[in-house]
Amino acid sequence: MSPTNPANANERELGPKTCAIERLVTRPDDIALVLSGRKTATRRNGRYADPGETMELGGARFVVDRVYRQSIGELTEPDAVSEGFDSLAQYEAHIRSMHPGMPWLPNMKMWVHEFRRLDDELPAL
Repeated sequence: MSPTNPANANERELGPKTCAIERLVTRPDDIALVLSGRKTATRRNGRYADPGETMELGGARFVVDRVYRQSIGELTEPDAVSEGFDSLAQYEAHIRSMHPGMPWLPNMKMWVHEFRRLDDELPAL
């Protein structure tokens, strides 16, 4: 019996990735928010990463802890804060400015990618 490939298990559970993790956080303002610790999640139309995958931004390493689906109607103030914004209204205004004409429908689904910085962790002794 061969060992289970975690990527295959994630694909069975979550469906195939639609983009590479290197495309998850690319805008300079978003990178700055991630590096400052204010942004610990990003929402995308597609799935860009599997849990456990790592990415490098500005010389720092980050690991994706959770990937899941969420509808716009389920968004909360803490979700907006995890995106680096002070409020849900500010997050919505930002998304609408990046995607003019995009509908903001409560049932519209997106992929949430939650991550954390790895190099802040101290090695076990």
